[in-house]
Amino acid sequence: MEPHLPAPRAVTVVQLPDGTYTYTYTDAAHLPAPQQVPPQQIVQHIHQAPPDRTVQRLALGSGIGAGTVAAGVYFGPLLVGALTAIAANLALLAFLAVALTWGVVTVVKSVGGPDGKAAASSLRKTRRG
Repeated sequence: MEPHLPAPRAVTVVQLPDGTYTYTYTDAAHLPAPQQVPPQQIVQHIHQAPPDRTVQRLALGSGIGAGTVAAGVYFGPLLVGALTAIAANLALLAFLAVALTWGVVTVVKSVGGPDGKAAASSLRKTRRG
């Protein structure tokens, strides 16, 4: 052997867990020892805001069942939304009625001459009376 060449490695045949064989070219005695790492401690805080339970407290305090609580929690916001939509529709219809009445009165006054003014005044009296 020549002095400038590295020392020959030991060849080992190893059977893997799946049953196949492979060669290892390193000597296990020359491997560094595995580092013992302590398990990492994980501290987890879960923050959750409590829901509004006013309806639930009232229902449970008065002795009625969970179905009433669920109905109050589920249908309460649904009812508010439906009533808001109905109020918005009624407001729009009232605005349209006022605008159309004003338009009809204005057109009758301007086009009809003296008969139109009399018709507009009778229409105005009918609305008031």
